[in-house]
Amino acid sequence: MTFRLRAARPADLEPLYEMAKLTGGGFTNLPPDRKALGAKLDRATTAFAREGDEVADEQFVLVLENSANGDVRGTCQLFTQVGQQWPFYSYRMTTLTQHSQELDRTVRAEMLSLTTDLEGSSEVGGLFLHPNERAGGLGLLLARSRYLFIAMHRARFADRLLAELRGIIDDRGGSPFWDGVAGRFFGMTFQEADYFNAINGNQFIADLMPKHPVYIAMLQESARSVIGLPHPTGRAAMRMLENEGFAAEGYVDIFDGGPTMTTRTDQVKSVREAVSAQLTSTDLEKGERAIVATGQLASFRACYGAREFLEDGTMAIDARAADVLDVKPGDSVWSVAR
Repeated sequence: MTFRLRAARPADLEPLYEMAKLTGGGFTNLPPDRKALGAKLDRATTAFAREGDEVADEQFVLVLENSANGDVRGTCQLFTQVGQQWPFYSYRMTTLTQHSQELDRTVRAEMLSLTTDLEGSSEVGGLFLHPNERAGGLGLLLARSRYLFIAMHRARFADRLLAELRGIIDDRGGSPFWDGVAGRFFGMTFQEADYFNAINGNQFIADLMPKHPVYIAMLQESARSVIGLPHPTGRAAMRMLENEGFAAEGYVDIFDGGPTMTTRTDQVKSVREAVSAQLTSTDLEKGERAIVATGQLASFRACYGAREFLEDGTMAIDARAADVLDVKPGDSVWSVAR
């Protein structure tokens, strides 16, 4: 069974909606709402159709498709410039150091400060793989194909890249962080705020959230203990991000306290090591395992395959990958080692 990543189309609405119902909350980029998902697909269609070569406020949606039967079993998203429609808020963990000569004591207070530092960055997010397909490296294919897409359309993305990881959600579907911080000011449960944010944006945060720093020591232990921690299902995703060069630099999500990972776009391993070559053979029997991609924008597609670089700088790939990607000798492909 072979899967490929491709550009999403409006017809993918229903499978995306069915997957959205499986996320379990705290997954703002994939809300279980047909209207909101339809708007995302419409926005992605516009982005795929634009021919310009500059950074704009766009969203791309990719889907993981079973090439044998066309079933959509996963998805991911790319945002080219966050914070344009409405502010992109984060909490940043900072430390205030104070010293008393009379007491001969130094006190360091950790604080959460509301910030829009990451505004203008590009973002990778919305990654979800159907629970029945979480084997065979498909999560890795979903994650790393995004970086090939960025490398192939580098001018459309900013110089800084971020990824938000879902924070700790309890057995009731609530967020200890939300209950201990923002929930005190909004009179909304985490589920209500999370859903409202997914559908309407987070301007209500700007309207109602206190602008003064929050002293972490004054929070309940249940809230303090989850700051900067990913949801258990996101630990593998965090490791993959770290392997690509992302780091947690003190930014956390304002809703669930999950970590926001950041890096320079050109320093992402899969962007830096992505190479383009012309195909001269599509019948390679044995070679280096890689992710291979082709096409531009709406015709983008990627899959696992085997590759071999030839002395003249061209490349050979295996027949299965060539069939899944629908490429032939003479075509141009991009790839990065698996």
